Amino acid sequence: MKVLTSFFGIVLTVSAIASVDLTISRSQYIETWSSLAVKQMAQYKVPASIKLAQAILESANGNSHLAIKGKNHFGIKCHGWKGDVMYLDDDEKDECFRVYKAVKDSYSDHSEFLTNNSRYAFLFEYDIDDYKSWAKGLKKAGYATNPKYPQLLISIIEDLGLDKYDTKSRGGKHFNLLKRRDGVTKLDEEKSMDLVRNKYMVKTHRRGVRYIVAKKGDTFYSISRAFGLQLSQLYRYNSFAEKKYFLRVGDVVYIEPKLRRRLFKREFLVLMKSMSLIELSQTQAINLKTLKRLNKITDSNDVLFEGSRIILR
Repeated sequence: MKVLTSFFGIVLTVSAIASVDLTISRSQYIETWSSLAVKQMAQYKVPASIKLAQAILESANGNSHLAIKGKNHFGIKCHGWKGDVMYLDDDEKDECFRVYKAVKDSYSDHSEFLTNNSRYAFLFEYDIDDYKSWAKGLKKAGYATNPKYPQLLISIIEDLGLDKYDTKSRGGKHFNLLKRRDGVTKLDEEKSMDLVRNKYMVKTHRRGVRYIVAKKGDTFYSISRAFGLQLSQLYRYNSFAEKKYFLRVGDVVYIEPKLRRRLFKREFLVLMKSMSLIELSQTQAINLKTLKRLNKITDSNDVLFEGSRIILR
């Protein structure tokens, strides 16, 4: 009996040790992924502190079932995802979550999810080290349903000192994201930006508003960067559906404000096919609010039927 007890004691001890070894601590998680978070901050302008805090909270330091099996560290659900998926109980039973081949893919997708989704555009107007506004903004935009989500993120950031990854020192200035170890100067950066901008064929609408046509691989973020715009500006210049997360090849994207003025001479259009007011705004290069006001329409998503007579100005 004593032998059996000792044996089971050894088994339990080994199991306990194995369990401890398999559990990732917060400090280990930060040590592993902080450099990637900082690198993506330079590329996407999402604060590293926010990215790390979200990952720590959403993945339980990388220990959750979704993180281990699905390499999903940010709890991002499917929402039009075309890759592998897994189903877990969350706010509701059997909800669909994205699955990645590697954790780094989860980090990249998190950055692209925020930069390409119009709901989060206002976040990029905050300073890169203003983690409190980012935390509150994420909740406001609907990233999480937990009413204490901002406080949880802020607590993680402040307890672990994650804000040091956003600034040179606590309360210091922003990272100089243009500074490069390879000696590239600011002038070189500007020339590089010209090359990026030149890959787009800028066209001018007959109403005098400049635009580009989206190609494969284009995102709201990449276009805003190419033309020196804030994401919020790009969204203001265009009329996109509320749930439009990604650009499609052939989408018209205006890079300056559409027409707003109500000119003395009226102009009308008889629709040759049915379309939403949002689509009409894009095709006619006229501000959406202006079209709504002129035609006394309250809902931007209203369908305008073929044969409708629309006031354009």
